[in-house]
Parts: sequence; C-alpha cells; structure tokens
Amino acid sequence: MFIIETYATAVVLCLVTMLCWGSWANTQKLTTSTWRFELFYWDYALGIMISALVLAFSLGSTGEEGRGFLADLDQAEAANLQSAFVGGVFFNAANILLVAAIGIAGMSVAFPVGIGIALVLGVLVNYISQPIGNPQLIFGGVILISLAIVLNARAYRQLSAGNGEKLSQKGLWLSVISGCLMGLFYKYVADSMVADFSQPEIGKLTPYTALVMFALGILLSSLVFNTLQMRKPFSGSPLRFSDYFAGKGKDHVMGMVGGAIWFVGMALSILASEKAGAAVSYGLGQGATVVAAIWGIYIWKEFESAHAGTKRMLNYMLVLYIVGLSLLILSKN
Repeated sequence: MFIIETYATAVVLCLVTMLCWGSWANTQKLTTSTWRFELFYWDYALGIMISALVLAFSLGSTGEEGRGFLADLDQAEAANLQSAFVGGVFFNAANILLVAAIGIAGMSVAFPVGIGIALVLGVLVNYISQPIGNPQLIFGGVILISLAIVLNARAYRQLSAGNGEKLSQKGLWLSVISGCLMGLFYKYVADSMVADFSQPEIGKLTPYTALVMFALGILLSSLVFNTLQMRKPFSGSPLRFSDYFAGKGKDHVMGMVGGAIWFVGMALSILASEKAGAAVSYGLGQGATVVAAIWGIYIWKEFESAHAGTKRMLNYMLVLYIVGLSLLILSKN
C-alpha cells in the first residue's frame, strides 16, 4: 500500500488537505439555487463512500509495504472497526450541522467558528492521545487560532446587527455545536489504526481500512441524521424523498464531487498522521478555515455590506490563523 515516507511530504499533503477541506463547500454553492443542503447531503455522503472504496482497492491494495485492504479487513478486531465507524458517525453529526450553518450564515462564518473550535478541541484531544511535537508551539498555535475564532464571531455579530438579521444567530450557534462534535471524530479513527504503517500490528487497521469504515459510518448514520433533518429542517419547509429524485443531474454530480473533494483531504490527513502525528496532521488540515474564509469573504462577497472596522477585524482573524498554523508546522521540527 502507498505510505508517506518523510515529514516534509506529510506537511505538503496536510496543506493539500487544508485546500480540500476549505473548498468542498463551494460545490454546494454551484448547485441549482433551489437545491437544499439536505438533498445535497445524500450525494455528498455517497461521494465519500465511493471515494473510500476506490482508494482502498487502488493505493490500499498495491505495493509491497503494509497490508492489503482485504487482508487487513479480514484480520481486523471488531473494536477497531467499531472505533473507525464511530468516528464517521461523530463526524457526520457535526458536518450536517456545519452544512446547515453554511446555508444560514455563509462559509466565512460557519467555517472559522465551527472548524476553528474543532481544530482547538481536536488538537488537544489528539495530542493527549499521541503526544508528538513541541507542546509550546502546538498550544501557542491553538491560542492564536482561538483568538481568531473570537474575532470572526464578533465580526459576524456586527454584520448581523447591521443587517437586522435574527436568523443569523442560529447559524452561529449551529457552527459552535458542530465544532464541539467535530473536534472528537479524528481521535476515534486514529485510535483504530496501526502505529507503523509499513509493519502493521495484528488486529489494528491500516489507514485505508480505517477510512472505509469511517465512510461507512457517515453513509449509514446519514439514514438517521439526514432523514430527521429533512423532516424537521433548521430552516425552510420539510422535504420528501421524492424531492431528491426530482433534482437535476448537475445537483447530484456536485454533491458527489463535494464528497470526493472532502474525502481526498481526509485520506491525505490520515496518511500523513504517521509522520506528522495526529495532532499536527489534524490541526494543519483544519487550516481549511482560512481557505473557506477567503472563499466566503473575497469570492462570494459574504461581508460586502460590512463596514470598514468589521473588514479589518476579518483581516486580523486571517493573520492570526496563518501564524497559528505556522506554529503547528514548526512544532514537529
């Protein structure tokens, strides 16, 4: 199976993860204007599952190092399969709330607040589980990112007050709850995996098997979470399954592409975690917040009506994020 050999390569792949995780939500904006995110999400989950299987039977089943996907699945202990699956369930609950928050508050708010909280919590949880890297630099980076989250939330509150929007607060709180849940999922996947990818121990999962179980957790839990969301949506009227089948081909394709883009980021983050450590790998990937904020602020113009002071606050937020992420990169050297 394909394995990352150096820390430098791991960092590069984590940066690609950051781009993938920060950009996938654009596919939702490229669907038909009437295509609700609840309907988008079915294709998104399918895109993740299909991508996981393709990766497992390609890079996860070739080469002389490690253990092939089917052989690994056959020897895996139930507890480890369950751990990766539970990680998918946690992620899915968090991500559905995040997608709802994007629909209500926009990318430049939902990502910095939701993913920012997830980054802080996830780095702390993963570092406690696998203490790899300089703790001063890691926690210094986390503090700067926490300040960036506060600035972004304050900027959004000012924008909402200026526009007289009441629905906006729902989007902000959905982002907060999503971040708290999302900060937990990565640990379950990391705990299910082998410590040495090239010489995997018995009972544990290779990253490719862990990713398939993780994707399965997302797909199956969607039958519960997304069905409930369709019946009792956060905003708008209830939906029926017939609404999904009435969608245009473009809408379904965009959902699957969005899932595939997100999954590529997840796969690279997991593959990089052996060399970079789970805390650094997860933390760098969650720099997606910067990417998403840039999309929302400068491309989709979500803060176009904000006054100059709010825009300066957003720029400070981006600087804090970038410096914080730089400290995470340096923490492994």
